[in-house]
Amino acid sequence: MSRRSLLRALGAGAAGATLAGCGVPAAFVEPGDRAGRDSSATDHTLHFANWPLYIDTDDDNESKRPTLDAFSKRTGISVTYTEEINDNDEFFGKISPALMNHQQTGRDLIVISDWMAARFVRLGWVQEMDRAKQPNVAKYLDPQLRSPAFDEGRRHSVPWQSGITGIAYNRKRLGREIRSTGDLWADDLRGRVTLLSGLDESFALLMQGNGVDITRWTSDDFHEICEQTEKRVRSKHIRRFTGNDYIKDLATGDVLACQAYSGDVIQLQADNPDIEFVVPEEGAELWAESLMIPNLARHKRNAERLIDHYYDPEVAAELATWVNYVCPVPAARDVLASSKDEETAALAEDPLIFPDDTMRQRLAIARDITSEERMDFAKKWNSIVGL
Repeated sequence: MSRRSLLRALGAGAAGATLAGCGVPAAFVEPGDRAGRDSSATDHTLHFANWPLYIDTDDDNESKRPTLDAFSKRTGISVTYTEEINDNDEFFGKISPALMNHQQTGRDLIVISDWMAARFVRLGWVQEMDRAKQPNVAKYLDPQLRSPAFDEGRRHSVPWQSGITGIAYNRKRLGREIRSTGDLWADDLRGRVTLLSGLDESFALLMQGNGVDITRWTSDDFHEICEQTEKRVRSKHIRRFTGNDYIKDLATGDVLACQAYSGDVIQLQADNPDIEFVVPEEGAELWAESLMIPNLARHKRNAERLIDHYYDPEVAAELATWVNYVCPVPAARDVLASSKDEETAALAEDPLIFPDDTMRQRLAIARDITSEERMDFAKKWNSIVGL
């Protein structure tokens, strides 16, 4: 299951979209009703909910998480860490009843994809963080991730990890380079291309292929990519739409090129150096999965301290060596570069973990699909994908 969850059916996604819209004012929580009684000063605990395989583990004991253990040792705060988030919509359904009814979720810190984080911010379901108590975040957060449209100034969210949605392909099997999104539609790739099935995961790259500025795309831009995609489905140019199973298709050679996530490709390249990842000339989407503190969390201050712990460049570097996504702390690059371990030092030069200036110029954060747009857009996209 991808950490960038898939909108597999209109069901859960549409329900969330309706809830997030203006039609259910009772779901919105006013700013004055979001904070609970913070027990951090006397109760040195914290409940942190995250995705599977999204944190460093000890080589000899996978139940141990070195960066988390170091935080507990330094602060005396005991962390209950649960890998319970397998899908954004599923997790939304799990905790939304408590949040809309002004009740505690039992979690102090969660990690969700930014398109879902936008929904939480619109509903007023997460608390504003005190940056004065997070000096590392204030100093080291990647400037390109500091102010997404859904959370200006990152007041309610802090990236856990970031990534790029671009193109992966097998250069040896294809026999040529891919440089642009338009290259996917060449005749020699008919029936050997896959796209991501999730609306939120797929639309931005396709729009960028049309030269659209995804920070301010329009409804017309969306309908144009739908029309183009429908034609390519009918002509059988697009083999199918996938979740993370594109990894298997690419590894076996069933497909030669596909829409893909940067972190996945790093892992693929370890087994097959012929696999390449491309940020197209027209651009690619930069995204993040972010840490947020739900309303009425009982240990808000402890959660803020844990977030700041992961923005220490030394800690961020240690985490980056395990998860291999785009590190939201650029200063961690120098830490890795100074490592005496050759393999670790090499990660500092990997542009899929630390994008260089040339790559960054082609990366953009897409504006979110609004609550008013979501239901119709999801229905349209899912009819094409076959969901």
